[in-house]
Amino acid sequence: MASGSEDGLGIPSKDYDSLIATTDVELLKRAWQNEKAAPEILQFQADLIRRSQEQIQLMEDTVEEYAENGTDPLTVSLYQMDLDRTQFLLRSYLRIRLQKIEKYMLHISKTELWNRLSKQEQKFAKRSTDHMEKHLKQSVLSRLPYGYQSILKQSISSEDDDMGTISSFCANHFFLMCYCLFLSFLIY
Repeated sequence: MASGSEDGLGIPSKDYDSLIATTDVELLKRAWQNEKAAPEILQFQADLIRRSQEQIQLMEDTVEEYAENGTDPLTVSLYQMDLDRTQFLLRSYLRIRLQKIEKYMLHISKTELWNRLSKQEQKFAKRSTDHMEKHLKQSVLSRLPYGYQSILKQSISSEDDDMGTISSFCANHFFLMCYCLFLSFLIY
């Protein structure tokens, strides 16, 4: 070893210990916090989600086994609380992502954000967009004059679709609050 502060891998001991101490539950909590705080959808953490689901299955089996074997109820309760905490983090992480997809589905489907979604999320976004389009056509657009029966075009005279306008509105929506705060600061 080159120095006493490094392990055999050349990684400083403090960094190595903190890397090992980071569990999947802690990583899931960090991913949940990041997703919750970010205004746009972040990259889907596929490996972390898969490992967390496997860990949840193992924890469920352990709790069931301990309950059947007559293990101390306090121990079973502690394992169950840990299981519930992990399930909450996973469900909340996925729920936040679905809420963002529902809210910004038109913007996400037309930008590079689409690649940040999992395959299941892409199917959900596509299905939701199709359902929304079908509903709008049946309830509103079918009653409008011929030139105005498109979700993406405002009229026949539009040379290209108005999706650019919608996308720029959605993208600018993230910065709207900062802009308004800035204006109110200038006024007073």
